[in-house]
Amino acid sequence: QVQLVESGGGLVQPGGSLRLSCAASGSIFRINTMGWYRQPPGKERELVATITSGLSTNYADSVKGRFTISRDNAKNTVYLQMNSLKPEDTAVYYCNYKVYTRVPPYDYWGQGTQVTVSS
Repeated sequence: QVQLVESGGGLVQPGGSLRLSCAASGSIFRINTMGWYRQPPGKERELVATITSGLSTNYADSVKGRFTISRDNAKNTVYLQMNSLKPEDTAVYYCNYKVYTRVPPYDYWGQGTQVTVSS
């Protein structure tokens, strides 16, 4: 089992910044992908960004150039730096930990943290 603890959400004005963190603990796998997904009000969950244990990154087009994902493998922690935030970034943000010990890969999820962008 893997436990994920998220932090860093909150209320921010348009154009502002926030940094999300997610720490993984438990049965840590050397090969994994960590990432962030979000669920806007009334919509389905969508990919924001992912980063592999080898530090390869992937971003949704809507956040490219504004968000940066990074990770500290020694701390089993992933970060999401969000700049130039827009009202449409308002959502519950979920940390994801994907392991490849089975087919299909297995996903662990955090409890979610609310990000609200509003003036």
